[in-house]
Amino acid sequence: MMDKPNYFVPQGGHPPQTDLLTGRAVFTEAYAVIPKGVMRDIVTSVLPFWDKTRTWVIARPLSGFAETFSQYIVEVSPGGGSAQPEPDPEAEGVLFVVSGEIALTIAGTAHRLGKGGYAFLPPGCKWTLTNDGAAPATFHWIRKAYEAIPGIPAPDAFVTNEAAIAPVGMPGTDGRWATTRFVDPLDVRHDMHVNIVTFEPGAVIPFLETHVMEHGLYVLEGKAVYKLNRDWVEVEAGDFMWLRAFCPQACYAGGPGRFRYLLYKDSNRHMKLRPFR
Repeated sequence: MMDKPNYFVPQGGHPPQTDLLTGRAVFTEAYAVIPKGVMRDIVTSVLPFWDKTRTWVIARPLSGFAETFSQYIVEVSPGGGSAQPEPDPEAEGVLFVVSGEIALTIAGTAHRLGKGGYAFLPPGCKWTLTNDGAAPATFHWIRKAYEAIPGIPAPDAFVTNEAAIAPVGMPGTDGRWATTRFVDPLDVRHDMHVNIVTFEPGAVIPFLETHVMEHGLYVLEGKAVYKLNRDWVEVEAGDFMWLRAFCPQACYAGGPGRFRYLLYKDSNRHMKLRPFR
């Protein structure tokens, strides 16, 4: 049985004048690393129609950066939230709660999501979110423009919790490298997957993965050394990595605890041959 998760939650704040400027942030043509130390108060954003809320935007569609998705870390103070959260009717979304508790209403049905709570929100879905508790609630919000296919319906909304889903071990790893899959990979209604990947101490990705899927990886727990294109980069809980399509990637989980991250990837669609129309 997996240990109780301990997700990293950014705290903001501001470094003192005595701190060194040296940091781990990296931005290249193939990947980027946004370390936890840069997620300060001065880089937060506020969003229209969201009350008592601040947001760290860690990925957005941008030439030379993320192409298929945006990702926010959203902190909602007690009494905050939104009755008009999503302005784009063609956007789908995933929410993943890392601290506190949110009250989520989807098409008139109320849900409560605590730590590890997961919600998929299809395009055009009517939803609201509030924090009616006494402590701040923090969640990841991943957004993507849904790629509709004639004859294939959009997927339905659902809510679950990481604790309710058994991780699937990768072949030949004895479960030391495993993925918690919230959506069936063969369900072509879905054009993105947001999973949790877990490595036990010492586990590895034993080859340079090089594939068409774009990735966003937010480290929830632990630390590792990641191979990104030509470079070995140390990462730890609270860091975010963006990997361009076909960026070579592999990792060693350094321990002493397990290494886990929230993983985004686009999937199940033909490649656009006219991307600029």
